[in-house]
Amino acid sequence: MPKAYPTPHSASTKPHVKAPDPELIGQTSNILRAHNLTTVCEAAACPNRTECYASQTATFMILGDTCTRACRFCNVKTGKGAPPDPTEPERIAQAVKYLGLRYVVITSVDRDDLPDLSAGQFIRTVEAIKRMDSSIKVELLTPDFKAKEELLARMVSCGADKLAHNEETARRLSPFIRPQSNYDRSLATLRYYATHFKGAVKSSLMVGLGESEAELLETMADLLNAGVNELTIGQYLQPTPHHHPVMQYYAPEWFEHMKEKAYEMGFEAVASGALVRSSYHADAL
Repeated sequence: MPKAYPTPHSASTKPHVKAPDPELIGQTSNILRAHNLTTVCEAAACPNRTECYASQTATFMILGDTCTRACRFCNVKTGKGAPPDPTEPERIAQAVKYLGLRYVVITSVDRDDLPDLSAGQFIRTVEAIKRMDSSIKVELLTPDFKAKEELLARMVSCGADKLAHNEETARRLSPFIRPQSNYDRSLATLRYYATHFKGAVKSSLMVGLGESEAELLETMADLLNAGVNELTIGQYLQPTPHHHPVMQYYAPEWFEHMKEKAYEMGFEAVASGALVRSSYHADAL
């Protein structure tokens, strides 16, 4: 039986996406294909990818295209993925070199089927990039690792320059939007990072899923209390008709309002806008 989704509110105008630079996109795609890799930027046709590539930044997804979880906002297929490819970390390092990147974000699908929940491949990828050029900054956007401290400790000590994990949405919506994840478990993951990691800790929220502003502010307070100091807020866009609908499109002025609220609360760096995504201006936040 299909899921019964709530009826969308009357929404304001859907955000317009700026056309990417075809020459830069083409050059980047050729290098990625040569190394049998994809970036989240390409796979999701991110509207900001030209901007990020031009600033020598990109986000790579490791461990394949199959996730063991089934979040209702995400278009990644669900199932059991292939074993970690031992050549992947070095292929990413070589692509980083040829693309001339100075800031790299590494993320992954959730791999609850692996004994280490994917921690080892994150570490090997950081090590390969740093071995190739230690001056390149590496940000890890990790799963929650089920908040297992022995795995979180490995992330803290792996040589990354920034750690991130996304809370995604407000507490009330989280069980429905992320049924195999957990709001408090995500907070525990972020709290461990903030307590033990010397660099910045970041999280991201999507809006337009049916949350109220009060719920968002409560979520932001929870993140701040967990030790998160960098935050991004972006508009949710429904990937297919089978996913959770957009309940509201927010105006640019609203995103500016939330940015001001976040700074007033005490966040040190904030990106807030309709087309902002987890890794938007990752090198600048």
